Amino acid sequence: WPVKGPDGEIKDFVEVLRPSAIAEVEPGRGLVGQSLAFQRMLGCLDRVAPSETSVLLLGESGTGKELVAHAIHESSERAAGPFVPVECTGLPESLFESEMFGHVKGSFTGASSDKLGREAAAEGGTLFLDEVGDMVLAEQVKLLRLLETRQFRRVGSTEPQKADFRLICATNKKLGQMVENGTFREDLYYRIAVFEISLPPLRERTDDLPLLDESTLKRLGSSLSISAAALECLGSYPFPGNVRE
Repeated sequence: WPVKGPDGEIKDFVEVLRPSAIAEVEPGRGLVGQSLAFQRMLGCLDRVAPSETSVLLLGESGTGKELVAHAIHESSERAAGPFVPVECTGLPESLFESEMFGHVKGSFTGASSDKLGREAAAEGGTLFLDEVGDMVLAEQVKLLRLLETRQFRRVGSTEPQKADFRLICATNKKLGQMVENGTFREDLYYRIAVFEISLPPLRERTDDLPLLDESTLKRLGSSLSISAAALECLGSYPFPGNVRE
């Protein structure tokens, strides 16, 4: 906040620092880091987490998009509700409606009982669509209708049901370019990309390598440590697989 003097001119600024519940600067199991690129990302998380805004996470494979999505959920008013991840890459078009919306017994061959869909499982919580850029156009249309109407029907049922979830999507693809070449619907893009957060690749946050190394060893229950020479070697490696690697 600006601090003004008797003449009304700004003399100083007051900066308020608050602890973040989203990440740690000590080795742990969640988001760990303290680099400038990591802090910029955290600033975006802190701003959007308390709201109901749909979030689109952009980043290379292995940058921790699901971890970030879960952190947003845990810092939201829906934290007491479920966090339901959906891997869009391996979801066949023929099973999309059944997996997402569920089905009733006898609706198709093999439907021996009622099934709850992923959307219904996320009731009161967060639905996380990972690699949403891999959805085919037919699936995109169905997702768009769900977001527009906030209603869905289970396969084999004519009764509409209300949808109550917060949407977080993630992709390692350039959706803007996909919109231009017609492989991703523009209207859906603007529905899911209300608030975009870019996750930095590990090569842009090498200052975090010591913390990440310690966290890995801690998870493994190891008493080993990383030498300065090893850290220097790791710092010169580009990590194409990012934090996952």
